[in-house]
Amino acid sequence: MKLYNTMTRRKEEFVPLVPGEVKMYSCGPTVYNYFHIGNARPFIIFDILRNYLEYKGYKVTFVQNFTDVDDKIIKRAKEEGITEKEVADKYIEEYFKDAEGLGIRRADYHPRVTELISDIINVVKKIQDNGFAYEVDGDVYFDTTKYREYGKLSKQNLEELEAGARVEVGEHKKHPMDFALWKKQKPGEPAWESPWGMGRPGWHIECSAMSMKYLGETIDIHSGGQDLIFPHHENEIAQSEAATGKPFARYWMHNGFININNEKMSKSLGNFFTVRDISKMYDLEVVRLFMISSHYRSPINFSKDLLDSTKNSLERLYIAKNNLLHLLENAKDRDETEEEKALREKLMTHKDKFIEAMDDDLNTADAVSAIFDLVRDINSNINENSPKTLIQFAYDLYMELAGVLRIVTKKEESLDDEIEKLIEERQKARKEKNWALADKIRDDLKSRGIILEDTPQGVKWRRA
Repeated sequence: MKLYNTMTRRKEEFVPLVPGEVKMYSCGPTVYNYFHIGNARPFIIFDILRNYLEYKGYKVTFVQNFTDVDDKIIKRAKEEGITEKEVADKYIEEYFKDAEGLGIRRADYHPRVTELISDIINVVKKIQDNGFAYEVDGDVYFDTTKYREYGKLSKQNLEELEAGARVEVGEHKKHPMDFALWKKQKPGEPAWESPWGMGRPGWHIECSAMSMKYLGETIDIHSGGQDLIFPHHENEIAQSEAATGKPFARYWMHNGFININNEKMSKSLGNFFTVRDISKMYDLEVVRLFMISSHYRSPINFSKDLLDSTKNSLERLYIAKNNLLHLLENAKDRDETEEEKALREKLMTHKDKFIEAMDDDLNTADAVSAIFDLVRDINSNINENSPKTLIQFAYDLYMELAGVLRIVTKKEESLDDEIEKLIEERQKARKEKNWALADKIRDDLKSRGIILEDTPQGVKWRRA
């Protein structure tokens, strides 16, 4: 399996530090609001990476954090007249609702900043003791001039970075690129005791401390959105390696940006959508399939037309699943013919293509195509005359590959009673010569993969 490593700017063979085990950290949300559609992409993509690594037999320990103390959370708490904890608790709960709708599994650990303050303080102390940090009136800054490799992830040198940097009002940094590890308390803000006085952690330090606590000083994979490469991940590397003297992460993975109707997503343009907004218009499994239908490193365009197209594609996948379940209910036990045995081999080629795609830097786009090719061959070659063993084989293979991507996971609805009721309504409409209603019912059922056949014995239905 090869993964594109942002650090080296090339695909590399994935070899974990400990054979058979993978330690993986992915940046989570700042919980002051519902998460937006741009956040959804890394959450989905790196959930699939975890799934696939497990599919390949690795034992994966996956950590995704919650930033539950931050300027935005403090601002939201003041606006709503509640505590910062109440804001964080509310939106962590809402995160899990939307994540579940997107098919995202819970991480093995979801640490919160406020629960690891002592761990964070200990990491800051190590950095300071090692000569890479300094205190100014209760604020502690990382000294970027002392860390000679600063900029190695973003491929920028300190002089280039300094040219575009600015010092915020009230900051007392030695160098414009130095960043806060610990922030002195401001009036009305939450704070904790520390060797430098009352204060709270800087943003970047939390991920280093959380990763070290649950995964150790060197991890296999660190992932997140492309926007986190600089400064967040760059700063994580500097402070972590300054604290331990060891490499922080061996593989860095970043997904591409999302545009909305070919424009960059922003609140000022009015094209800023949360996942909760989208869930009012589409089943979130549609969003998941949409996100994985392009390569994760490529920018993607998010639009209603594309979601509608993806919705139709997902319906085709469900129709194929339900058809196989229907065939299994009535399948006959008999030996497979030589031709049917050959079909098994043909169907297995799609699994080979699926694995080949996923092994090539998590190419979910080609993996999804392999699943659609599998469905096409199943639809063309398996029917009510096929032996039960072959139908079961096709179903199991289909569900195995779809399961890696966590799509087509919902159970079949109990449609029989509903279909019979609609057929009765159609028959009534026909007797009343209401042909428009009769045709509409027929077309509605057809769009759901149900074909009506008018026979001398009455109306019969079958799955397409």
